[in-house]
Amino acid sequence: MAKDLSSYLNSRYINAADKLKKAKRKKIVVYVEAYDDVFFWRNILSEYENDERFFEVMLPSKTNLNRGKKVAMMNQLGEGLGANMIACVDADLDYLLQRKTRNSCMMLDNPYVVHTYAYAIENLQCYAPSLHQVCVMSTLNDRQIFDFEGYLKAYSEAVYELFVWAIWIYRTNRFTEFPLNTLNNFINVERLNISNFTDAIEKVRHNANRKVSWMQHHYPDAKGKIGPLKKELATLGLRPDNTYLYIQGHHLMDNVISSAMDPVITILRRDREKEIKRLANGNSKQMDNELACYQHSQAPIEQMIRRNTNFRQSEQYQLIKAHIERVLASFSDNDEQKSEEKL
Repeated sequence: MAKDLSSYLNSRYINAADKLKKAKRKKIVVYVEAYDDVFFWRNILSEYENDERFFEVMLPSKTNLNRGKKVAMMNQLGEGLGANMIACVDADLDYLLQRKTRNSCMMLDNPYVVHTYAYAIENLQCYAPSLHQVCVMSTLNDRQIFDFEGYLKAYSEAVYELFVWAIWIYRTNRFTEFPLNTLNNFINVERLNISNFTDAIEKVRHNANRKVSWMQHHYPDAKGKIGPLKKELATLGLRPDNTYLYIQGHHLMDNVISSAMDPVITILRRDREKEIKRLANGNSKQMDNELACYQHSQAPIEQMIRRNTNFRQSEQYQLIKAHIERVLASFSDNDEQKSEEKL
């Protein structure tokens, strides 16, 4: 009886201590653009939770359904970012535009706005070295039948020149002359053969180069400026081999990645089903049970991409981490300053 009482009191003490510890933790509110962003940023920020702080990731308004980047950066709760409140948003093109537009200034000049350092979360979720694992997650088949890294490198090199020209046009406030949807039309992947993606990439390269030639003729004021722009963009992370990380995220996922991923997933699933049928050795009941089990274990590929967190080796993720650490350091400095003022 005494032992039971002692265990009960110890349990009560531990629960009370845990509650006290949680009460002392500082809450940092994080505003994000949309529902998909909640998981993405929660996954990253959880690495920085400890006995001193925790994060609450939420949409930027509690009074209406307004969402989006501007809403997240300006939030509608009546308080400014910085007082233990931050925004985590897609960079879009604002990072590469480097304060040449109002939106770019709004994002880059506020130290409490953390951004993706790629176009969007979709670009990081489609990080090339992680895509084979995404296929495995979806199909439960580890057979590697497509070179995603080689494909996205070749694609990036094919569209790089045109993409740099697009950045120059946007920096000179000429969005209407070459809008994003027009750019996307020139960098579409069509009729991709996963056995040999060279032909599809060469068609992309041909279309992109044709538009670059047109721009060289129609924008003589760009002469001598594209070369220096390339060097500047390289310092921000954009290179010929990784342009896919900076094009529009939805276009990357819906066109470039899907063109390769869909047939790869189909082949891997059929491959696994053929193996099950072969191993069943004529036992139809066992075969049906195993096929049902396999189909039940599969996951939609889009869902697996959305849950992909294997982009942590990317340069862009390291920039995100450094940004978050600067923000947290500034919060700690402010807390120390307030403590000294009270003394």
